[in-house]
Formats: sequence, structure tokens, C-alpha cells
Amino acid sequence: QVQLVESGGGLVQPGGSLRLSCAASGFAFSRSPMRWYRQAPGKERELVASITSGGGFKNYASSVKGRFTISRDNAKNTVYLETNSLKPEDTAVYYCNVLYDGNDYWGQGTQVTVSS
Repeated sequence: QVQLVESGGGLVQPGGSLRLSCAASGFAFSRSPMRWYRQAPGKERELVASITSGGGFKNYASSVKGRFTISRDNAKNTVYLETNSLKPEDTAVYYCNVLYDGNDYWGQGTQVTVSS
């Protein structure tokens, strides 16, 4: 079965960095575009970044462009989200997502808290 397991979240001061990871299994990872979403308390889930199956094309939300970088390692079945220059408004649960075989799959999420 499809599994997505996020890790790497934590508490960080404004201006700090975190590297989020999502380990995938149970599907053809190397042929699947991947996405990172986030959801802050009281807000809707929003798309943060996406990457094509080969990693050649990436898209970002305007709120994170220039600060976040999505990447993937198809040999390790893992997608990453490098988050830099973090702001308090980046505080949210971050989720890995794949649309596979007509179904949407989500990980359990990893909490990122940006606070001094």
C-alpha cells in the first residue's frame, strides 16, 4: 500500500532553516510527481511546492518562492523540502502528497513551528 512518512519538522527561530523529508513506498515513486502542502491552524491546506517525476520542473507558492527548495532522490524514494529564512507565518503542519492511480495519498504530517 502507498505510504508517505514525513520527518524533519521542529521548533526554529525566525530566519532559521529546516530540511523536511518524505519517505515514500508502495507505488512507482520515480514516475510520480510529488507535492508538499501545509496547513496552519484555522486555515485551509495550501500547496507549497511541487516537482515532476524526474525532478526537472518545480513550482512554488508565491509566499515561499526564493526561500524554499523542493528536490527528490528517486534512488531513495524520498522527496525533500529545504526551508530557509523561515518566518512565523510559515508555522504549520507540512504534508507530503501524491496523486497515484486516481487516488490522493497523504502522509501524517510534520509540525514546523517558527518562533522566538
